Amino acid sequence: MRTIKLEPLTVEAFAPFGSFTDVMNPSGPHLCGEFHTFYRDGARHFSDGQLPMGFSPLVVKNHGYRVDSVEYHTHSCEGIMPINDDAVLHVTPAGGAPDTTATKAFLVPKGTIVSLYPGVYHLTPLPRHEAELHALVVLPERAYANDFALVELDEESAFEIEV
Repeated sequence: MRTIKLEPLTVEAFAPFGSFTDVMNPSGPHLCGEFHTFYRDGARHFSDGQLPMGFSPLVVKNHGYRVDSVEYHTHSCEGIMPINDDAVLHVTPAGGAPDTTATKAFLVPKGTIVSLYPGVYHLTPLPRHEAELHALVVLPERAYANDFALVELDEESAFEIEV
């Protein structure tokens, strides 16, 4: 089993897997009014438009950082925003069987939404400091039933995230 080091979330490092925006500390292009600032298009989330988007709460108990399986969505982006804690999120490039030698693990600050491209291997975000992580997941309605694949990793492909 290999070890993957946790790294900070940066635009350059995360670009092959998706996009993100810090909702609590926004920056970048924006529109202003007297009482508001609208930061536009920070993260891009693609949808084929056939189904409404679902906004689903997720609660993950802290159970360590060993990863024995990954999931992916063929047609859907997945949005994930940790709410009460920073999250540890691992991603593996899309395409074929998961090549976990190319897996990266990022520390996603609470209040930052990430949008994973279709096909990117991942699993639930993991709590960094708290006993439970509360997060918001954005997927097309019923994607967990009609656009979801789980891949069990063998011992050679399984990994531990070093935090």
